[in-house]
Amino acid sequence: MKKLALIDLSIALGACLLLSSPLFAADTSKAPLPLSNPPGQGFTQDGLKRIDAFFADQITSNNMAGAVLAVSKNGKLVIYKPYGYLDKANNKPMTIDAIFNLASMTKVMATVSGLTFYEEGKLPLNAPISNWLPQFKDMKVGQMDSDGKLNLVPAKNPITIQDLMRHTNGLTYGGRGTTPVHKFYPAGSAPAAVQYNAQEFIDKLAAAPLLYEPGTTWDYGFGLDVLGVIEEKIAGKPLGAVMQERIWNKVGMPNTTFELAEKDRPRLAQPLPIDPLTGKPQKVDIHTQKVKFDCGGSCAYSTAGDYIRFGQMLLNGGSLEGKRVLGPQTVAFMTSNHLNKDIKNNVGATEPGRVGYGFGLGVAVRMERGLSTINGNVGDFTWNGAYGTIFWADPKEQMVVVMMGVAPGEIRKVHREQLNAVIYGALEK
Repeated sequence: MKKLALIDLSIALGACLLLSSPLFAADTSKAPLPLSNPPGQGFTQDGLKRIDAFFADQITSNNMAGAVLAVSKNGKLVIYKPYGYLDKANNKPMTIDAIFNLASMTKVMATVSGLTFYEEGKLPLNAPISNWLPQFKDMKVGQMDSDGKLNLVPAKNPITIQDLMRHTNGLTYGGRGTTPVHKFYPAGSAPAAVQYNAQEFIDKLAAAPLLYEPGTTWDYGFGLDVLGVIEEKIAGKPLGAVMQERIWNKVGMPNTTFELAEKDRPRLAQPLPIDPLTGKPQKVDIHTQKVKFDCGGSCAYSTAGDYIRFGQMLLNGGSLEGKRVLGPQTVAFMTSNHLNKDIKNNVGATEPGRVGYGFGLGVAVRMERGLSTINGNVGDFTWNGAYGTIFWADPKEQMVVVMMGVAPGEIRKVHREQLNAVIYGALEK
């Protein structure tokens, strides 16, 4: 009993420290962006306290192990701090340089690196992907008849590069449904990369029937993984090397990688041992598995500091500190809605907070305000990760928000709305 009491006291003291902690990490010499002066500029003091209180409450309630929050406004870093635990099971406090698996926040980077080839005229968006991957030339669409039999019908449209970037390709995640078509596919990006090398992965997908006719329905799936393989073919090098050359070196993202070095593993943030909603054991499988190719849909690792620089680059129109990744018109194109009236929009079904959003290239884009439970402005763009990482940029507010956390269960979707509410509630105007 005494031991439990000491643990409870430690947690309570930790919560108090969270509430009284400064807006910036102690070592500001390593801040990823220029610091705002005064600290917290653009946010109310009460609002900033509510942000700290939110994390303190979630950590002491065992709803999350810990997190690193980075927020920029008008190009300046307003908040940059760690909360809670890097590894709660071993009582290790969160550090500002903690590393997280990005899961689907990898997709945004895969799109940006793809768009660098687009700007070189090497990757037209309307080009069929069979130009690079001939296995996809004669695809079939799976259709169920009245007797429940699966029929394969020749696809009317080829899958295009744009279809890969905007998830209108019919290459679904097997883990997202129970239809006969879903059973042909791997569960998701990371499981596929663990099981198959790039050639085997492409052959597996090309042999499967499509869930939808290409170009007709937004549905989440393997598009950005396939795009990454095409980028590798064009460049003649692995996707990690492509991103290193075209994004990470230019933006200044030294901690972002597909292959986590052994020396960096002690910085890898861990989830709570028990899912707070189900009470069942939980883990992030990819933390202990080796992938066979750099999967553009899920497999990269990064830090909050690196990713806030990436987000700021996009908000700036494609450049950061004089180094350009994309042209401003390309970024504007990327962050515009690419789902026309003839495309069925299932974005809100995949992510309930994204009702009122369309989808651009690699990111959801807000088209209307008030339809979603997520606050923000028309034109904000976003995508999150299945293990608890969160990213959005709001051009009207000139704000980028990155929260790195490890919550592989459904509570991550709750955190997305809660974080959004405390951030927007803290703005001065």
